[in-house]
Amino acid sequence: MNFHGTEVRQRAIALLRGGAKNADVARTVDVPLGTIGYWKHMDRAKRGECPGKHDPRCPRCDGRELDASAYSYLLGLYLGDGHISRYSEHRVPNLMITCCESWPGLVDECEEAMRSVFPDNSVCRVRRTGCLNVKVYSKHLHCLFPQHGPGKKHTRTIALEPWQQEIVNDYPWAFVRGLVHSDGCRIVNWTTRVVAGERKRYEYPRYFFTNVSDDIRQLYTDTLDRLGVEWTHCTRHGNPYNISVARKASVALMDVHVGAKY
Repeated sequence: MNFHGTEVRQRAIALLRGGAKNADVARTVDVPLGTIGYWKHMDRAKRGECPGKHDPRCPRCDGRELDASAYSYLLGLYLGDGHISRYSEHRVPNLMITCCESWPGLVDECEEAMRSVFPDNSVCRVRRTGCLNVKVYSKHLHCLFPQHGPGKKHTRTIALEPWQQEIVNDYPWAFVRGLVHSDGCRIVNWTTRVVAGERKRYEYPRYFFTNVSDDIRQLYTDTLDRLGVEWTHCTRHGNPYNISVARKASVALMDVHVGAKY
């Protein structure tokens, strides 16, 4: 067994506190990677930063203050492109929101909302082909997202709890933005008309929201109704999965409060 002096350990800890990666520190001080990980764990525990040393409080169980606006946005993202999973009975559940890499601003906003809702929990990004999964681990995910259940969302009833509906009523645009940022888009359609014998091209923007769940689409359209946004069903192949917002005044409202993905 190799023993490492105090000076080596202190140097390694200084590098770790400075943000260096475990593997880089292991190579620099010529110490096994496992030893570096143990030193880092013990140093964080001594300073009260070790994960698991405290149980983050829950807004539902403990009355911790909740960033309601961020939650309303995150709820919309969850209903669109999120799910809660746990790989074994002994692991903490994780909430994962899948975001397309084409919209880095959306990824940043998703992470910011997740950190606001779970200020005491670590949030991370996991890269996948063409997308990024933004994740947070918490024992209280089911408290904040009671819509979780077995199977896909469109195969079960999706209804908001009264306390969730109250938050959505208070922050409706945040909820709409979350839904559109997950399962919606802003596009520009065009058409041509003959004016004074000359064919001219006209462009007009519109918003689409597409979701297989009847309940989630209903939550979206109910919120649009309360906001005074006019919408229509846009049936394709006999399926009413698309909600369209195309009237000029309604698109203008959506542009102010939602906007295109970025």
